[in-house]
Amino acid sequence: MIIGYVLSGLVTGAVFAVMGAGLTLSYAATGVFNFAHGAVGFTAALLFYQCDRAGLPPWLSALLAVGLFAPALGYLLHRAMFRGLARAGETAQIVATIGLTIALPALGLLAVDLLGLPPADATALPRGVGPHPAVALDVLGVRLDTDQLITFALSALTAAGLWAFLRHTPYGLRMRASVDRRRLATLRGVDVDATSALAWMLGSGLAGLAGVLAVPVIGLDATAYTVLLFASATAAVFGRLRSVPWTFAAGLGLGVVQNLVAGYTDFLEEVTGLRTAVPVILLFAGLVLLNRSRERVAGSAAEDAPPPDHLAGIPPWRRRLPWALAAAGLLAFTAAGPEYYVGVAANGLVLALIFCSFVVVTGIGGMVNLAQASFAAMAALTCGWAYASGLPFFAAILLGVLAACAVGLLVALPALRLGGRVLALATLALALLADQVLFQVDAFSNGTIGWPLPALSLGFADTSDPRVRVVLLLALVGLAGLLVRNLERSASGRAVLAVRSAPAAAVTSGLSAPRAKITLFVLASGIAGLGGVLFAVSKESITATDLPAFSGFVWLAVVVLQGVRRVGGAVLGGLVAAAMPELLSAWGLSAHVGAILFGAGGVVLARHPDGVLAQFAESRHRRRLRRQERERAAGLRREPAGVPSGGVSPAAAATSAAVTSAVAPSAAAAAVEWEEPALFRLEHVVAGYADCTVLRGVELSVRPGEVVALLGANGAGKSTACAVAAGDLPVAAGRVLLDGQDVTAWPAHRRARAGVLLAPEGRGVFPGLTVDENLRTWLDDPAAAYERMPQLAARRTVLAGALSGGEQQLLTLAPALVRPPRVLIADEPSLGLAPLVVRQVFEVFAELRERGVALLLVEEKATEALAVADRVAFMRLGRITWAGPSSEVDADRLTAAYLGVS
Repeated sequence: MIIGYVLSGLVTGAVFAVMGAGLTLSYAATGVFNFAHGAVGFTAALLFYQCDRAGLPPWLSALLAVGLFAPALGYLLHRAMFRGLARAGETAQIVATIGLTIALPALGLLAVDLLGLPPADATALPRGVGPHPAVALDVLGVRLDTDQLITFALSALTAAGLWAFLRHTPYGLRMRASVDRRRLATLRGVDVDATSALAWMLGSGLAGLAGVLAVPVIGLDATAYTVLLFASATAAVFGRLRSVPWTFAAGLGLGVVQNLVAGYTDFLEEVTGLRTAVPVILLFAGLVLLNRSRERVAGSAAEDAPPPDHLAGIPPWRRRLPWALAAAGLLAFTAAGPEYYVGVAANGLVLALIFCSFVVVTGIGGMVNLAQASFAAMAALTCGWAYASGLPFFAAILLGVLAACAVGLLVALPALRLGGRVLALATLALALLADQVLFQVDAFSNGTIGWPLPALSLGFADTSDPRVRVVLLLALVGLAGLLVRNLERSASGRAVLAVRSAPAAAVTSGLSAPRAKITLFVLASGIAGLGGVLFAVSKESITATDLPAFSGFVWLAVVVLQGVRRVGGAVLGGLVAAAMPELLSAWGLSAHVGAILFGAGGVVLARHPDGVLAQFAESRHRRRLRRQERERAAGLRREPAGVPSGGVSPAAAATSAAVTSAVAPSAAAAAVEWEEPALFRLEHVVAGYADCTVLRGVELSVRPGEVVALLGANGAGKSTACAVAAGDLPVAAGRVLLDGQDVTAWPAHRRARAGVLLAPEGRGVFPGLTVDENLRTWLDDPAAAYERMPQLAARRTVLAGALSGGEQQLLTLAPALVRPPRVLIADEPSLGLAPLVVRQVFEVFAELRERGVALLLVEEKATEALAVADRVAFMRLGRITWAGPSSEVDADRLTAAYLGVS
């Protein structure tokens, strides 16, 4: 008996393993957790079904769906969305892929309708890849059919092939290098964009394979594929979202455990849904036990920098005027509009009140919580149960809100140690657990009947009238907005923002991060609970299925699309969510169109992660700037002829030029330097980060076989100059030349392939790759490197992260000795190294100079740099303040460079 459970569990686990491997691969290579992975599987399964119905052989249908369609879909999504999302914050990443979860199945089903193809029956179980009808075979005394055997065989082949690809091919090595250190991979000549595209193609192909293999078991129900995603996410979590082999093993184990629990835990039948919730329970346990946030202090989920406030310069009354006019218009519509549509507006305001909870927990706190629908359901069901038990209605409402707050407090506890997408998965796991177990208890939910609730009486009217509901809800939303504004401006709000922005610094300042996070969770769950109760009141009843967990999945996406940092975004999102189905119905459009439009919002988020409202504010801000620029230009044209542009007199301009020449390199020196041929040159380079300019007109050149030492104090801009030279930082003005060719627009990987190699500050190694694999990222055959550095040969199978600092630096430079670049840029190569290793490093530089390599050496330790340098450039405040032969450097010049003394 147990063998039967194990073998059939391995077949189920094989599907989990394949889908989990694709999820792990795409996340590890790109940093985006694809919540739409199950939707990709459903779309491929739908195509397989339609091809099979068209008469194609099953193997050809599977080949088209898995080998052609799914990878092409992955590539298109990479180009349209995922490439932009990789640079967006976690909230935008989560929401955009949630949008795809809804849009992709709708797009597939709409295509089926438009093409007149046979509709997919969600309740039927189509045939699989194997022969039809399936042939039963005896394996170790267990009856397995051909579909099950094919599923297991294909998953095993996929696992072996994927392992071989990642371990023994150049593409796999580049992908793993990009996973390990994305920036360094770019500096080593790896096109990380192409690598990400390949990862999305492979990941989508694996999702398609899992979808096709699962179709004879779960049919063509899009929701079932989303549930399959979260079961597969459990395997990915136990693989730490990095290891494909561990993910495969965890997927197989999950299938076996689920079967064993189903077969040997009859005593659990008394708790409805508990046995089927095994993957969800394991997902939550794995998240809590294995996946603490590594990047940040836990609990601060969204690494989203707050957007600039483009309305900061506008008077407060002008900021509030549009919303006041909108509220007045809504009230006028409520008074004069048709009752049906007033009811739609009331439903939108109920959702808006629930959505305000996202503004608190995600917009202010930066924590992505997908359990808000469960908080609303908890409050509504508790209110219904309490009222049916004889409590006064207002007391029942209060009890419901308190119950939501209590559940929010329990959910907040794992938030204290989880962060980012891990927290989002954990809260969704808890929401699914509540759906499958807690809300299935008949004593709590009253079965499928639910609890009836009366209208809320206000004395002069009650909420059975939708006009009364609109007025009441407008007042409550206004109070929520006032609460949010006061929270942001209060000491508690500032503490929350401090914890979100810099957790470690906030703790050292005496702020309590746990208290801030728990407060936000409880407050947000209370707001969601009140909204859930009012939802039930407007509906006059509540059942366990009215507010499913996946509603919270969609709600977050709706709010973020509008702007999760503002209550206005919650209000707009609620009205849009309520009005969209009505409009589609009135216009005679398919409901799939709304889902597709909603998913298209993910493309918008890839370009504007802060939502629609922030995008409108930014557009208005840019229009104001353009208008001010035109007015300034018109004013300049009216200036007197004797005054230069900008209102500066000729005498003042002459004085400014004199001051500039005092702090810049002498023109004569620059002219002499430029007369000689240079292999690599920065010309008048201006660059920086966001609105902060770091380099201000830097001019620097390096000739073949020459070492130029760039010296200066911390903060002078040396590392920024290195990043600009290597193509790791874009140039705002000026040019970068390589052998006379303008390479300013070349990305870092293209410059690396052309021979510009940057050894970055710290250690330029991939810590998760072995010594041998590190060398093969630059060399086809590392044998020559081992001959030059025997100490590395002895440790070729050791992970680079386990080497000493000196060994890591030698590993960084070893490829350059075998395959010398044209230009080597070394940023602080002696940082943290022992004197003996420093000597070895500078011997490498001397050898490379003899071989004609142009070296740009950035150092704070002037003695070692001057010993090997031919020329020296001093940098201060983003400018080259002196450049000349190293023989002309004396103590006074060093003092001036490092201390800023003239």
